[in-house]
Amino acid sequence: MSDDTTQGSNREKDVDQWVTQDEPMTGAQASYLQTLSQEAGEPFNESLTKGEASKRIDELQRKTGRGN
Repeated sequence: MSDDTTQGSNREKDVDQWVTQDEPMTGAQASYLQTLSQEAGEPFNESLTKGEASKRIDELQRKTGRGN
């Protein structure tokens, strides 16, 4: 299975069911959120959990037009 397929299946899993949802967001999430926040003209919250960061990324992708 390719990385893209693996990532796709993880993205489809409900964030609220992630075992790691309450852990601090990853460095990659933080970096991408900073970029999206700047583009959207919204504040960046560095204290989000992995689950919260994932939901915020989805929200800001829609707002900035970077979403699917």
